[in-house]
Amino acid sequence: MLSARRSHFQLMTPGYASKRLILILITLGSLISAALSSEVRIARRDIPPDVFRHPRSGSPSDVLRHPKRGPPAKRGPPEDWEEKVPLVVTNRCEGKIWPGLATQAGTGPGTGGFELGPGTNKTLWVSAEWQGRVWGRTNCTVNGDSCACTTGDCFSKLDCEFSGAPPATLAEFNLAGGVDNKQTFYDISLVDGYNLPVGITYIPAKNTTYIPPNLTNCACIATAGWLYEKAPTGIFRANSSFPIPLEANETNESVSGWCPWPNLVFPPTKPASGIYPYPDDNVQRPAFSPCKSACATTGSNRDCCVGKYHDPNICKPSRYSTSVKAVCPDAYSFAFDDQKSTFIVPKGGG
Repeated sequence: MLSARRSHFQLMTPGYASKRLILILITLGSLISAALSSEVRIARRDIPPDVFRHPRSGSPSDVLRHPKRGPPAKRGPPEDWEEKVPLVVTNRCEGKIWPGLATQAGTGPGTGGFELGPGTNKTLWVSAEWQGRVWGRTNCTVNGDSCACTTGDCFSKLDCEFSGAPPATLAEFNLAGGVDNKQTFYDISLVDGYNLPVGITYIPAKNTTYIPPNLTNCACIATAGWLYEKAPTGIFRANSSFPIPLEANETNESVSGWCPWPNLVFPPTKPASGIYPYPDDNVQRPAFSPCKSACATTGSNRDCCVGKYHDPNICKPSRYSTSVKAVCPDAYSFAFDDQKSTFIVPKGGG
């Protein structure tokens, strides 16, 4: 976790060993009046279980299954007569990134992915009841409509039709959830693994300016080299009502080793003897170190929370999930992590 002094989020990819990249997802919109609990991050009890549930990896048709409620998924973009919400993807980086998008319900932005240069952004429009996800793809080779990527790849297509392959850090949105579909739910998910730091920033409308940003903005930075030095312990007050505890537990050194060794996508090169010294976690890992989820690593029903394990009372956090939660407490770590990972604001934004 980062200290409260951090002002922006950065990431590094292997193709840009000396360049620092950032992916920030921002949704804007005019919000309607609605009651807001003082605890914004609450359980998603009234959302259909299939809306954001993560099935076994490698099954695109399941990943994008339609929720039990909500309009059918349409490619989009929304028509002029439809109520629209902007979705702005910003790249404050020194290198290119290739965002991918998938629509699960409602009207999507009309694209499933694109190339985004450093320091640029792309404004997209989705319907007010849109449900979908956004993720970043790394080290892509583009040739016309083809786009083969090291992580987050979607069948080597630039314009994704399905969700990206694990591992991929996901930003997930349900713009019309909750009671009477009048709330927006969103989260950062590492259930499909981790490839890049991601932040979601909420820009309030005039009627919601009273909501402090430390209750609405979330981030996951689990890549070494992107945290400040340890912050002083204590409380930082962003305003008079909502204190922010300064995080002094995580450092660049500790973040560099959070991913369990078997889950590493690109483990370090073995030494000349061809044998890793023990313990493995003492081996220097590369700066860009994507991590597969427990489900993607083993494929077992237990780790994927399927079959007889599709029950929150039976499926429990794995070592991977525990490690994720220690580094990124805002993020989903496994399929039944709803209680600690969902953010809610009044309908109209995200």
